[in-house]
Amino acid sequence: MRKPKENLPGMVQTHFDIVVAPGYVLLELASLVEVLRLANRVCPSPPFTFTYRSLKGGPVASSSDATVQTERIPSHPKADYLFVVGNTDPDHPDLSLGRVVSDYTFRDAQVVLLAEAASRYIDERGTADMATHWENASFLRERGARFEAKLSIATEQGSVVTCAGMGATTDVALAIIGRHISGPAKMTVADIMLHENIRDFSSMQPFSGAQLTATGDAKLDQCIKLMQANIEDPLPIQQIVEALHLSNRSLERKFKTFFGTTPNGFYREMRLAKANNLLLNTTISVREIGLACGFPNGFSSVYKSFFGVTPFVLRREKRAASHR
Repeated sequence: MRKPKENLPGMVQTHFDIVVAPGYVLLELASLVEVLRLANRVCPSPPFTFTYRSLKGGPVASSSDATVQTERIPSHPKADYLFVVGNTDPDHPDLSLGRVVSDYTFRDAQVVLLAEAASRYIDERGTADMATHWENASFLRERGARFEAKLSIATEQGSVVTCAGMGATTDVALAIIGRHISGPAKMTVADIMLHENIRDFSSMQPFSGAQLTATGDAKLDQCIKLMQANIEDPLPIQQIVEALHLSNRSLERKFKTFFGTTPNGFYREMRLAKANNLLLNTTISVREIGLACGFPNGFSSVYKSFFGVTPFVLRREKRAASHR
């Protein structure tokens, strides 16, 4: 673990380089920057500075069209930390940053890779026990990656932290500023953000396998576990209710109460959601995706009825957008 250094009045500030890729996730950027901004607000002297960076420099837009002005990544970095904010495409060339990571760690900086940036690093240069978002972990598994990604919110291996991103970014940012400011100051930042519980790195991601639903209904939790474990070969609902020792009507009432849909409708949407992620984030063929998500026949028509577009059209639109 990187040795903490507390910033006191008159001391040198701790600097963060924040790399954003085109289409970056605004929530992840804001989760980091707001932690740094609020820490500067509540401490006697601002302890942190940061610079937005990208491979080419200039304006970079998020997936929600918010744009930040960036500076080019330096060849001889001087930052104490590098955060890499991913986008929704783990195949994006701007996320292939192995050399950049080495440049920073060689100069004793700690590197934090979020979500897709983490999964790209795991795929290209990673070792066992690195974390990424549970969706990206499933992509790596589908691709036959060398390593099985961890489903904790983050892992730390020497100078490299891999993180699930999204809301977990706040937990990681709070943990890191806690190495440089007092405990009360860190808790004040968390309180201002209404972040009630600061999770440690070993905390499991929601919906990753440790906590699959928030329904509070044990039978419903078990049902969803069975569905998630049987995406490629969906179980008949009758088989599920028999395994749960429930009646069909009882299970239907539970799904109607918590999700406003039927068990079959929920199961189908879960499989379509996985299919959509595979379409957008892998090069697996449409037919293979259909098979992997339990649609051996009629996948395109089912997909279109739900998303309003065929999977082939979605792929074509994505390719066209990437070449603009």
